[in-house]
Amino acid sequence: MVFKRLLGSLGVGGPSVDTVLDPGAVTPGGVLSGQVHLKGGGADFTIEHITLELVARVEAEHEDGESEGLVVFHRHVVAGNFRLAEEEHRSVPFSFPLPWETPITELYGQGLGIVLGVRTELGVAGARDKGDTDPLAVRPLPAQEAVLEALGQLGLGFKSADLELGHIGGTGQQLPFYQEIELSPSPRYAHQVNEIEVTFLAGPAGLEVVLEADKRGGFRSEGHDALTRFTVSHHGVERIDWNAEVDDWLRRLVEHHSSYGNHGASGPGGALFAQGGHGSHDAYGHDPYGGHAHKGDHGHGHHDGGHRSGPGMGTAVAAGAAGLAVGVVGGMVAAEVIDEVGDFFEGDDEGDEGDEG
Repeated sequence: MVFKRLLGSLGVGGPSVDTVLDPGAVTPGGVLSGQVHLKGGGADFTIEHITLELVARVEAEHEDGESEGLVVFHRHVVAGNFRLAEEEHRSVPFSFPLPWETPITELYGQGLGIVLGVRTELGVAGARDKGDTDPLAVRPLPAQEAVLEALGQLGLGFKSADLELGHIGGTGQQLPFYQEIELSPSPRYAHQVNEIEVTFLAGPAGLEVVLEADKRGGFRSEGHDALTRFTVSHHGVERIDWNAEVDDWLRRLVEHHSSYGNHGASGPGGALFAQGGHGSHDAYGHDPYGGHAHKGDHGHGHHDGGHRSGPGMGTAVAAGAAGLAVGVVGGMVAAEVIDEVGDFFEGDDEGDEGDEG
Protein backbone atom coordinates (compact mmCIF):
# COMPACT_ATOMS: atom_id res chain seq x y z
CA MET A 1 0.00 0.00 0.00
CA VAL A 2 1.13 3.57 -0.56
CA PHE A 3 1.21 6.26 2.09
CA LYS A 4 -2.27 7.63 1.83
CA ARG A 5 -2.30 11.07 3.37
CA LEU A 6 0.05 13.89 4.16
CA LEU A 7 -0.81 15.43 7.49
CA GLY A 8 -2.85 18.41 6.37
CA SER A 9 -2.44 20.38 9.58
CA LEU A 10 1.34 20.38 9.09
CA GLY A 11 1.28 21.30 5.41
CA VAL A 12 3.89 20.33 2.85
CA GLY A 13 6.81 18.55 4.42
CA GLY A 14 4.83 16.91 7.21
CA PRO A 15 4.91 13.20 7.96
CA SER A 16 2.56 10.74 6.30
CA VAL A 17 0.80 7.70 7.76
CA ASP A 18 -0.65 4.44 6.49
CA THR A 19 -2.29 1.76 8.62
CA VAL A 20 -2.30 -1.80 7.29
CA LEU A 21 -4.60 -4.31 8.98
CA ASP A 22 -3.61 -7.96 9.10
CA PRO A 23 -5.58 -9.87 6.44
CA GLY A 24 -8.85 -11.59 7.20
CA ALA A 25 -12.02 -10.76 9.08
CA VAL A 26 -12.07 -10.52 12.88
CA THR A 27 -14.81 -11.69 15.25
CA PRO A 28 -16.50 -9.50 17.87
CA GLY A 29 -14.31 -9.64 20.96
CA GLY A 30 -11.45 -10.92 18.80
CA VAL A 31 -8.04 -9.35 18.36
CA LEU A 32 -7.44 -6.75 15.66
CA SER A 33 -3.80 -6.42 14.65
CA GLY A 34 -1.65 -4.76 12.04
CA GLN A 35 1.02 -2.13 11.47
CA VAL A 36 1.03 1.66 11.38
CA HIS A 37 3.59 2.80 8.81
CA LEU A 38 5.04 6.29 9.23
CA LYS A 39 7.17 8.27 6.82
CA GLY A 40 9.02 11.29 8.15
CA GLY A 41 8.61 14.68 6.53
CA GLY A 42 11.03 17.41 5.69
CA ALA A 43 12.13 17.89 9.29
CA ASP A 44 12.21 16.03 12.59
CA PHE A 45 8.84 15.77 14.37
CA THR A 46 7.76 14.62 17.82
CA ILE A 47 4.91 12.14 17.51
CA GLU A 48 2.79 12.77 20.59
CA HIS A 49 0.47 9.84 19.98
CA ILE A 50 -0.81 7.37 17.40
CA THR A 51 -4.45 6.53 18.10
CA LEU A 52 -6.69 4.12 16.22
CA GLU A 53 -10.43 4.83 16.21
CA LEU A 54 -13.10 2.30 15.34
CA VAL A 55 -15.83 4.11 13.42
CA ALA A 56 -19.24 3.03 12.15
CA ARG A 57 -21.80 4.58 9.87
CA VAL A 58 -24.96 4.79 11.95
CA GLU A 59 -28.53 5.88 11.23
CA ALA A 60 -30.52 8.06 13.63
CA GLU A 61 -34.26 8.62 13.61
CA HIS A 62 -35.68 11.93 14.80
CA GLU A 63 -38.74 14.10 14.36
CA ASP A 64 -37.61 15.40 10.97
CA GLY A 65 -36.88 11.94 9.58
CA GLU A 66 -33.61 10.06 9.42
CA SER A 67 -29.97 11.06 9.19
CA GLU A 68 -26.69 9.21 9.29
CA GLY A 69 -23.12 9.89 10.30
CA LEU A 70 -19.95 8.38 11.70
CA VAL A 71 -19.84 7.24 15.32
CA VAL A 72 -16.50 6.56 17.02
CA PHE A 73 -17.15 3.56 19.26
CA HIS A 74 -13.65 2.62 20.44
CA ARG A 75 -10.19 4.21 20.70
CA HIS A 76 -6.84 2.51 21.17
CA VAL A 77 -3.54 4.35 21.69
CA VAL A 78 -0.83 2.50 19.75
CA ALA A 79 2.23 4.55 20.73
CA GLY A 80 3.37 8.05 21.58
CA ASN A 81 6.01 10.48 22.67
CA PHE A 82 8.77 9.56 20.22
CA ARG A 83 10.86 11.40 17.66
CA LEU A 84 10.32 10.75 13.94
CA ALA A 85 13.40 11.90 12.06
CA GLU A 86 13.40 13.63 8.70
CA GLU A 87 12.45 11.15 5.95
CA GLU A 88 12.53 8.28 8.45
CA HIS A 89 10.43 5.16 7.76
CA ARG A 90 9.04 3.47 10.84
CA SER A 91 6.48 0.73 11.40
CA VAL A 92 4.62 0.44 14.70
CA PRO A 93 2.75 -2.84 15.37
CA PHE A 94 -0.56 -2.91 17.22
CA SER A 95 -2.91 -5.51 18.63
CA PHE A 96 -6.09 -4.98 20.67
CA PRO A 97 -9.48 -6.67 21.20
CA LEU A 98 -12.60 -5.41 19.47
CA PRO A 99 -15.60 -4.54 21.63
CA TRP A 100 -17.86 -7.55 22.01
CA GLU A 101 -20.80 -5.68 20.44
CA THR A 102 -18.88 -4.76 17.28
CA PRO A 103 -21.37 -5.31 14.42
CA ILE A 104 -20.77 -8.07 11.92
CA THR A 105 -20.10 -6.91 8.36
CA GLU A 106 -20.08 -10.23 6.52
CA LEU A 107 -21.42 -13.76 6.64
CA TYR A 108 -19.58 -16.57 4.85
CA GLY A 109 -17.65 -13.98 2.87
CA GLN A 110 -20.73 -12.08 1.70
CA GLY A 111 -20.97 -8.44 2.74
CA LEU A 112 -24.02 -7.27 4.70
CA GLY A 113 -23.60 -3.63 3.70
CA ILE A 114 -22.47 -2.48 7.15
CA VAL A 115 -19.77 0.21 7.05
CA LEU A 116 -17.05 -0.07 9.71
CA GLY A 117 -13.56 1.36 9.59
CA VAL A 118 -10.30 1.84 11.45
CA ARG A 119 -9.20 5.47 11.38
CA THR A 120 -5.69 6.57 12.30
CA GLU A 121 -5.12 9.78 14.25
CA LEU A 122 -1.66 11.27 14.67
CA GLY A 123 -0.88 13.89 17.27
CA VAL A 124 2.09 15.98 16.17
CA ALA A 125 3.36 19.27 17.60
CA GLY A 126 0.12 20.02 19.42
CA ALA A 127 -2.03 19.30 16.34
CA ARG A 128 -4.20 16.28 15.63
CA ASP A 129 -4.72 14.98 12.14
CA LYS A 130 -6.88 12.04 11.14
CA GLY A 131 -4.98 10.02 8.59
CA ASP A 132 -6.16 7.11 6.51
CA THR A 133 -9.28 5.04 7.24
CA ASP A 134 -9.34 1.35 6.38
CA PRO A 135 -12.49 -0.78 6.03
CA LEU A 136 -12.91 -3.25 8.89
CA ALA A 137 -14.28 -6.74 8.16
CA VAL A 138 -16.01 -8.54 11.04
CA ARG A 139 -17.33 -12.10 10.77
CA PRO A 140 -19.85 -13.58 13.22
CA LEU A 141 -19.10 -15.53 16.34
CA PRO A 142 -19.99 -19.25 16.16
CA ALA A 143 -23.26 -18.72 18.04
CA GLN A 144 -24.24 -15.78 15.81
CA GLU A 145 -23.44 -17.81 12.72
CA ALA A 146 -25.46 -20.77 14.01
CA VAL A 147 -28.54 -18.61 14.65
CA LEU A 148 -28.35 -16.96 11.21
CA GLU A 149 -27.85 -20.27 9.46
CA ALA A 150 -30.86 -21.74 11.27
CA LEU A 151 -32.98 -18.75 10.26
CA GLY A 152 -32.01 -19.39 6.64
CA GLN A 153 -32.78 -23.11 6.87
CA LEU A 154 -36.17 -22.28 8.36
CA GLY A 155 -37.04 -20.31 5.23
CA LEU A 156 -36.34 -16.70 6.21
CA GLY A 157 -34.66 -14.50 3.62
CA PHE A 158 -32.12 -11.74 4.11
CA LYS A 159 -33.39 -8.25 3.28
CA SER A 160 -30.92 -5.72 4.68
CA ALA A 161 -28.83 -4.74 7.68
CA ASP A 162 -28.16 -1.41 9.35
CA LEU A 163 -26.90 0.24 12.51
CA GLU A 164 -29.36 2.25 14.59
CA LEU A 165 -28.42 4.94 17.10
CA GLY A 166 -30.02 4.25 20.47
CA HIS A 167 -30.30 1.59 23.16
CA ILE A 168 -32.48 -1.46 23.63
CA GLY A 169 -33.87 -0.97 27.11
CA GLY A 170 -33.58 -3.80 29.61
CA THR A 171 -30.52 -5.33 27.95
CA GLY A 172 -26.82 -5.16 28.72
CA GLN A 173 -26.08 -3.08 25.61
CA GLN A 174 -22.79 -1.18 25.88
CA LEU A 175 -22.34 0.63 22.55
CA PRO A 176 -24.39 3.73 21.61
CA PHE A 177 -25.95 1.87 18.66
CA TYR A 178 -27.18 -1.61 17.78
CA GLN A 179 -27.26 -3.69 14.62
CA GLU A 180 -30.49 -4.84 13.02
CA ILE A 181 -30.52 -7.66 10.47
CA GLU A 182 -33.84 -7.57 8.66
CA LEU A 183 -35.35 -10.79 7.32
CA SER A 184 -38.40 -11.65 5.28
CA PRO A 185 -40.63 -14.21 7.02
CA SER A 186 -40.89 -17.82 5.96
CA PRO A 187 -44.13 -18.90 4.24
CA ARG A 188 -45.26 -20.35 7.57
CA TYR A 189 -45.50 -16.88 9.13
CA ALA A 190 -45.89 -14.64 6.09
CA HIS A 191 -49.61 -14.13 6.75
CA GLN A 192 -48.88 -12.88 10.28
CA VAL A 193 -45.58 -11.03 10.00
CA ASN A 194 -44.25 -8.45 7.56
CA GLU A 195 -40.65 -8.64 8.68
CA ILE A 196 -38.44 -10.15 11.38
CA GLU A 197 -35.39 -8.35 12.75
CA VAL A 198 -32.58 -9.93 14.74
CA THR A 199 -30.11 -8.06 16.96
CA PHE A 200 -27.10 -9.65 18.63
CA LEU A 201 -25.66 -8.17 21.83
CA ALA A 202 -22.52 -10.18 22.51
CA GLY A 203 -20.54 -10.26 25.74
CA PRO A 204 -17.83 -12.41 27.31
CA ALA A 205 -20.34 -14.97 28.60
CA GLY A 206 -22.58 -15.26 25.56
CA LEU A 207 -25.17 -13.51 23.41
CA GLU A 208 -28.42 -11.74 23.96
CA VAL A 209 -30.49 -12.40 20.84
CA VAL A 210 -33.32 -9.91 20.41
CA LEU A 211 -35.99 -10.84 17.86
CA GLU A 212 -38.54 -8.31 16.68
CA ALA A 213 -41.55 -9.02 14.50
CA ASP A 214 -43.37 -6.36 12.52
CA LYS A 215 -46.90 -7.68 12.79
CA ARG A 216 -49.51 -7.49 10.10
CA GLY A 217 -52.72 -5.69 11.07
CA GLY A 218 -56.12 -7.25 10.57
CA PHE A 219 -59.21 -5.73 8.99
CA ARG A 220 -60.19 -4.11 12.30
CA SER A 221 -56.77 -3.88 13.96
CA GLU A 222 -53.49 -2.10 13.48
CA GLY A 223 -50.16 -3.86 13.12
CA HIS A 224 -47.67 -3.70 15.96
CA ASP A 225 -44.25 -4.92 17.01
CA ALA A 226 -43.50 -7.86 19.26
CA LEU A 227 -40.07 -8.56 20.74
CA THR A 228 -38.48 -11.50 22.49
CA ARG A 229 -35.02 -11.90 23.96
CA PHE A 230 -33.03 -15.09 24.42
CA THR A 231 -29.61 -15.69 25.97
CA VAL A 232 -27.14 -18.12 24.45
CA SER A 233 -23.75 -19.28 25.70
CA HIS A 234 -20.59 -19.19 23.59
CA HIS A 235 -19.89 -22.74 24.73
CA GLY A 236 -21.41 -25.94 23.37
CA VAL A 237 -22.68 -24.29 20.18
CA GLU A 238 -22.02 -27.47 18.19
CA ARG A 239 -24.20 -29.56 20.51
CA ILE A 240 -27.41 -27.58 20.00
CA ASP A 241 -30.11 -28.39 17.46
CA TRP A 242 -30.28 -24.81 16.24
CA ASN A 243 -33.12 -25.37 13.78
CA ALA A 244 -35.35 -26.62 16.59
CA GLU A 245 -34.17 -23.94 19.00
CA VAL A 246 -34.67 -21.01 16.63
CA ASP A 247 -37.96 -22.41 15.36
CA ASP A 248 -39.20 -22.35 18.97
CA TRP A 249 -38.02 -18.74 19.28
CA LEU A 250 -39.94 -17.75 16.15
CA ARG A 251 -43.08 -19.52 17.29
CA ARG A 252 -42.99 -17.75 20.65
CA LEU A 253 -42.31 -14.43 18.96
CA VAL A 254 -45.22 -14.68 16.54
CA GLU A 255 -47.60 -15.98 19.21
CA HIS A 256 -47.15 -12.78 21.23
CA HIS A 257 -49.57 -10.97 18.97
CA SER A 258 -52.46 -12.92 20.49
CA SER A 259 -51.74 -11.48 23.94
CA TYR A 260 -50.77 -8.00 22.80
CA GLY A 261 -52.09 -5.44 25.24
CA ASN A 262 -53.03 -8.06 27.87
CA HIS A 263 -49.69 -8.45 29.66
CA GLY A 264 -46.11 -7.34 29.47
CA ALA A 265 -44.76 -3.86 28.93
CA SER A 266 -45.00 -1.84 25.78
CA GLY A 267 -42.41 0.65 24.67
CA PRO A 268 -42.53 3.41 22.06
CA GLY A 269 -44.49 2.38 19.01
CA GLY A 270 -46.36 -0.28 20.96
CA ALA A 271 -43.46 -2.74 21.16
CA LEU A 272 -44.30 -5.72 23.37
CA PHE A 273 -41.36 -7.52 24.98
CA ALA A 274 -41.19 -11.03 26.39
CA GLN A 275 -38.05 -12.60 27.77
CA GLY A 276 -36.45 -15.90 26.90
CA GLY A 277 -33.17 -17.17 28.21
CA HIS A 278 -34.01 -20.67 29.27
CA GLY A 279 -32.46 -24.04 30.02
CA SER A 280 -28.83 -24.94 29.36
CA HIS A 281 -28.75 -22.37 26.59
CA ASP A 282 -29.06 -19.49 29.01
CA ALA A 283 -25.68 -17.77 29.08
CA TYR A 284 -26.47 -16.12 32.40
CA GLY A 285 -28.71 -18.61 34.21
CA HIS A 286 -31.18 -15.89 35.17
CA ASP A 287 -32.57 -12.65 33.86
CA PRO A 288 -29.59 -10.35 34.48
CA TYR A 289 -31.44 -7.14 33.85
CA GLY A 290 -34.98 -7.61 35.07
CA GLY A 291 -38.19 -6.09 33.81
CA HIS A 292 -39.11 -5.64 30.18
CA ALA A 293 -37.43 -3.90 27.34
CA HIS A 294 -38.06 -2.10 24.12
CA LYS A 295 -36.01 -1.07 21.16
CA GLY A 296 -35.07 2.47 20.45
CA ASP A 297 -35.28 4.44 23.68
CA HIS A 298 -33.13 7.03 21.96
CA GLY A 299 -36.27 8.70 20.71
CA HIS A 300 -37.56 6.11 18.26
CA GLY A 301 -39.42 2.86 18.60
CA HIS A 302 -41.11 0.88 15.89
CA HIS A 303 -39.45 0.76 12.47
CA ASP A 304 -41.79 0.49 9.54
CA GLY A 305 -39.58 -1.54 7.22
CA GLY A 306 -38.42 1.55 5.38
CA HIS A 307 -34.86 1.24 6.67
CA ARG A 308 -32.06 2.38 4.49
CA SER A 309 -29.04 0.18 4.85
CA GLY A 310 -25.74 -0.72 3.30
CA PRO A 311 -23.28 1.62 1.64
CA GLY A 312 -26.03 3.07 -0.60
CA MET A 313 -29.37 4.28 0.71
CA GLY A 314 -32.01 1.63 0.24
CA THR A 315 -29.52 -1.10 -0.68
CA ALA A 316 -30.23 -4.70 0.22
CA VAL A 317 -27.33 -7.15 0.04
CA ALA A 318 -28.00 -10.85 0.51
CA ALA A 319 -25.63 -12.90 2.62
CA GLY A 320 -25.34 -15.96 4.79
CA ALA A 321 -25.67 -19.70 4.47
CA ALA A 322 -28.37 -22.28 3.84
CA GLY A 323 -31.04 -19.96 2.51
CA LEU A 324 -29.49 -16.67 3.54
CA ALA A 325 -26.37 -17.36 1.48
CA VAL A 326 -27.95 -16.92 -1.91
CA GLY A 327 -25.24 -14.63 -3.24
CA VAL A 328 -25.39 -10.90 -3.62
CA VAL A 329 -28.64 -9.43 -4.91
CA GLY A 330 -30.25 -6.06 -5.37
CA GLY A 331 -27.95 -4.96 -8.18
CA MET A 332 -24.84 -4.79 -5.99
CA VAL A 333 -21.68 -6.86 -6.15
CA ALA A 334 -18.86 -7.05 -3.65
CA ALA A 335 -16.61 -4.71 -5.64
CA GLU A 336 -19.28 -2.03 -5.56
CA VAL A 337 -19.60 -2.41 -1.80
CA ILE A 338 -15.85 -1.88 -1.43
CA ASP A 339 -15.90 1.15 -3.73
CA GLU A 340 -18.77 2.78 -1.85
CA VAL A 341 -17.12 2.09 1.51
CA GLY A 342 -14.04 3.88 0.23
CA ASP A 343 -16.16 6.78 -1.03
CA PHE A 344 -17.89 7.04 2.34
CA PHE A 345 -14.62 7.34 4.21
CA GLU A 346 -13.33 10.04 1.86
CA GLY A 347 -13.30 13.29 3.83
CA ASP A 348 -14.84 11.66 6.89
CA ASP A 349 -13.05 13.86 9.41
CA GLU A 350 -16.17 15.93 10.03
CA GLY A 351 -19.60 15.03 11.32
CA ASP A 352 -18.88 12.34 13.88
CA GLU A 353 -22.13 11.70 15.73
CA GLY A 354 -20.52 10.63 18.99
CA ASP A 355 -18.11 8.24 20.57
CA GLU A 356 -17.77 5.52 23.11
CA GLY A 357 -14.48 4.70 24.78
